[in-house]
Amino acid sequence: MSTTETTFNVEAFRRGIEDRDAAALIDLYGDDAELRIVDRTSPPSSPRVLSGKQAVAAYLTDVCARDMTHHLERFVVQGDTAAYLESCRYADGTRVLCSAVLDLAGGRIMRQVGVQAWDE
Repeated sequence: MSTTETTFNVEAFRRGIEDRDAAALIDLYGDDAELRIVDRTSPPSSPRVLSGKQAVAAYLTDVCARDMTHHLERFVVQGDTAAYLESCRYADGTRVLCSAVLDLAGGRIMRQVGVQAWDE
């Protein structure tokens, strides 16, 4: 792991998450970003993998358009790595908890691995 300091904008990330601002979030990803998602429909042996900023942008746009709230509970940055917990709640009361790890470069997210747990 590199110990290089990052210039990642944590507050912009927090605002993007909590305000459901897809454009603000998309700006934080690198052009070659990769997002891996493990959840109830995409198990660890076959995660959902989105490659490139355009694919990540489509996903973030969809999530931000949903009738739900998002709250960033924790965000920790050390060098070129970050991790966070995000709690979400749909209008019908369904809750989702996401834990994610980010690889950062040049103030941008280059790789993200997220694990989501849903109410049934």
